[in-house]
Amino acid sequence: MKKQHAPILAVGNAIVDIIALTDDDFLQKEGMNKGGMQLLEDAADAARLYERIGPATEISGGSAANTVVGIVSCGGQAGFIGKLGHDDVGAIFAKDITAAGVEYVPCYDPEERTGNCIILVTPDAQRTMNTHLGATRHLLPEDIDPERVAAADWVYLEGYSYDAPSGPACFSHVADLIKGTDTRLAFSLSDAWCVERHHDELLAFIDDHIDLLFGNQIEIEALTGLKGEAMLDAVAGMASEVAVTFGEEGSVVVSGTERIRVEAKKGISVVDTTGAGDLFAAGYLHARQLGGSLEDAAMNGTAAAAEIISHVGARPEQPLSSLVPFRGR
Repeated sequence: MKKQHAPILAVGNAIVDIIALTDDDFLQKEGMNKGGMQLLEDAADAARLYERIGPATEISGGSAANTVVGIVSCGGQAGFIGKLGHDDVGAIFAKDITAAGVEYVPCYDPEERTGNCIILVTPDAQRTMNTHLGATRHLLPEDIDPERVAAADWVYLEGYSYDAPSGPACFSHVADLIKGTDTRLAFSLSDAWCVERHHDELLAFIDDHIDLLFGNQIEIEALTGLKGEAMLDAVAGMASEVAVTFGEEGSVVVSGTERIRVEAKKGISVVDTTGAGDLFAAGYLHARQLGGSLEDAAMNGTAAAAEIISHVGARPEQPLSSLVPFRGR
C-alpha cells in the first residue's frame, strides 16, 4: 500500500522567472540563440544581463515546477523536489508553489542564492532563456526523498536538470529507486541545445529507463538526427509512449506503430510561448494518471498549452480544470 503522497512527483530546477519583452536585435547583440536556453554560470553575468533588459515581470517558475502547478490546476495532485537558497527569492518560490497546492518541502543550499531565469520574449512570442541555476544546481541524490518517489504513480524529470553537476547522479538515483516497482518515469527533453550537450548520455538514459518522453519538434530532431516521419519512426522505439509537439501544427503521440495526431487550438492569440511544453506535459500527465487514453492525454495537453500561451508567464491564469476535456471516467 502506497503512503499518502502526491501521485505525480516532479524533480527539477527551483527557479524564479524574470520575463521581459525584447526584439531580435537585442538577442543578436547579446549573442543569444533565439528560442533556446543558455546557462549563466556566474551570478554577476546574470546581474549584468538583468541591468540591460527592459521592464520585467518576476514570477516563480522552473520547467518541472510549472508542470506540477499545471497538474494541480487541472484538478490533480502533484509534488515537487527542488533546491533553494536561503533568501527572499527562495521564500517567494516556496510560498508560490505551495499556495498553488503543490506538495513541496524545501531543501536549501547554505551558500548559493536561489536560481533565476531571464526570459526574453520577442514580438513573435518566442522565448529565449538565460538561466543562472544558483542553488538548484546543487540538488543531490540524498535530497530526493525515497518515500515520496515510492508513493508516486509517475515521476517526472526535466532535461534542464541534467546540466547540473549532480544532474546525472540524481537521474540515476531516481531510476534506481523505482526499479522493480510500478512507478513510471516521464522525461521532458526541455531544450535542443541541452540535448546536443548531453546527447549520448541522455539517449542511453531514455532507452534504459523512460516510459513517457516529451519533446517539441526541434528537440526530437536533435535527439534522433532525423526529420518528419523518419523522426517519428526512430523515436517510437525509445519509450513506450512519446509525445511530440509541433507548435501551431498540433502534436503527435507515438506508441509503437500507433500515431495519434491532435490539432492545436484555433483562434488563440499567442502572447508568450514560455511554458507551453511544461503545460502540455501537465495536461497530458494528469489525464494519464487518471487512466485516460493517449488521445485524452494529448487533448488535455493541448488545452493546457493553449491557455498558457495566451498571456505572459508560465503559470495558469484560470483553472485548467474548466478547460481540459478529460477529467476522469
